[in-house]
Parts: sequence; C-alpha cells; structure tokens
Amino acid sequence: MALLRLEGVTVRFGARAALDSVDLEIAEHEIVCVLGPSGSGKSTLLRIVAGLQAADAGRVLLAGADQAGVPVHRRGVGLMFQDHQLFPQRDVGGNVAFGLRMHGSGRTEQARRVDELLELVGLPAAQRRAVASLSGGEQQRVALARALAPEPRLLMLDEPLGQLDRGLRERLVVELRGLFGRLGTTVLAVTHDQGEAFALADRVVVMRDGRIAQAGTPLEVWERPASEFVARFLGFDNVVAATVCGGAADTVWGKIPVPEGSPQGERKVLVRPAGVRLADASDGLPCTVEGRTFRGNHVAVQLRPCDGPRLEAECSLRDAPEEGAQVGVVFAAADVVVLDPAG
Repeated sequence: MALLRLEGVTVRFGARAALDSVDLEIAEHEIVCVLGPSGSGKSTLLRIVAGLQAADAGRVLLAGADQAGVPVHRRGVGLMFQDHQLFPQRDVGGNVAFGLRMHGSGRTEQARRVDELLELVGLPAAQRRAVASLSGGEQQRVALARALAPEPRLLMLDEPLGQLDRGLRERLVVELRGLFGRLGTTVLAVTHDQGEAFALADRVVVMRDGRIAQAGTPLEVWERPASEFVARFLGFDNVVAATVCGGAADTVWGKIPVPEGSPQGERKVLVRPAGVRLADASDGLPCTVEGRTFRGNHVAVQLRPCDGPRLEAECSLRDAPEEGAQVGVVFAAADVVVLDPAG
C-alpha cells in the first residue's frame, strides 16, 4: 500500500484549476520531487497534503486513511518551508524541540532527541546558539532537524534549498539524500531547480497547468522526456516538427535517424546536444557557429543552419570551433527522442 495517495484531487481558485484531477502515489521510504514552472500547481499540491488547503474534489489518503477533515497537527506530516521559519526568540535547541513539546514529550526525551538530531544534521553542540548567529546553511539544517524531530511519517519540503547559493545547495542535496536514506524517511519535495530534484529524488514528477506532465525516475525523465513541454522545461531546445517513417524523421534540418521502435507519423523530435555531431563543412547539414558558452566540462556551441531554428551542440573544450566557423552537422540516433505531438 502507498503511504500517500492522491485520487482525482482538484483545487480551483476562481475559474483557474490550480490542481486538475491529480492522481499520485508515493511509497513508504520513497523520495519524490515535484518540478514545474511557477503556477504549475506544485506548491498547492504540498498544501493539500499538509491540510493547509482544502480540495474541491478528490481524496488525499495517508496509509489508506482519508484525510478529509483531519487537521494539520494530526496528520503526522512534517513541513519545511523555503524561508525556514525558525523562531528567533528561541535558541537552536528550543527550535528543534518545539514539535516534541507539542507532542507532549518529557524534558529528558526532548534533550535526547535534540542532541541526536543536531548530531545527525552536522550541528553537534549547537543547542544554545542563537538563530541570528547561524548562516543560511546552518538555519536550513536546524529547520530540517525541527521537521524531523516528531518522526513524521511523511516529510514535505517546499523549496528547501532555494535561498542558498549554488555551491552550498549542491553539497547539501547530497547530504540530504544520504540522511533520508539512513532514516528511511518518506519525502515529498517541491522545487523549481531540476538539478536539485534529479540529485535528491527516487522519482521526479513534472507538472504543467495543474496536471502531471510526466513522472518517472530521474534517468527516465532525463533520457526520455514525454513531450515538448517537458523537454524544454529540462533545458533542451533542439526540438522540431517531424514526420517519422521507419528509422528516420523528415525535418527542416533534413533526415534525422531515430531509434528503432520509435512512434511513427506526425511528431515532434528532440535531438540532445550530445547527438549533434560536428563534421567537415562539406558533410551533413551546413551550419555557421554563432556562439560558444563554457559549461565547465564542455562547451555549448550555438549553430545556425541555412534553414530552420538554431541548433545547440555539445563539444569538448579542445574541439569547440571558433565563432563564425562553417561546419557540417550529422545526427546520432541514440540521442534522438520522438516526442508526443500533443505536448
């Protein structure tokens, strides 16, 4: 049985559906990250599960029990917000112990649990520190310890690392995944940062206009986006209309090979930058190099063909051509994805 199940959940704000008949299941000990642009419904989904927002239709079930009418404090869920919402008048220990006091834990149990959790999140002996003295990363750790203290059956994170700099986010997301794995915590997180979601999650859910556009493991969603919307949301721009017949797609860029078994007919085709192979100017699709962007371990090369939209290729640092160079382009079928035309 799923720990969390949403059945046809709908939330309307006036004429707009923030959630439109959403079905979702999360298994015990699973980490699920919900991604999507602003207004896609991801934060509303979190509020529905927490009990902070009432559904206009559908059901939310935790461990098989319908949560209709169950108040927030009786759902057994933990919620951590982007701004942490720590109590400035309480020290670190007082913040972490807050939920334990609300659940009636004794002083000895509170002290033991606070010590245990601060050790777990990498802040040992910080009980008496003032909240104002903490860095952003330390505040995030205290907020996490506070959310974990009552041992919630489901932990929900709302943009948990959104206020931190990129380097700190990248370090903490690895720590969080390891921590949740050791604790066996079931997690539902929402974020706009796809890198954060793909590093943290067992399963990724991409939302669009209150509906689930695609769900799958990070590898499944990254390698096989279901639609043009998902592909572009993930940062892939090499998408064109195509007619797929057999092992090739007829496009404005010419014939592009597609993987065996690809859907046929009128479609959209995504070519990953790694599948845009540069060749001699006399081979393949003639293009002009319009720009180069350094991406750390590779260079993104912007190409302008004679016809059709611009292409992006991925090159090693040594092999990137100069701006203004004339090159040819050939396509690798392994990096071509035939998309759902409706998306």
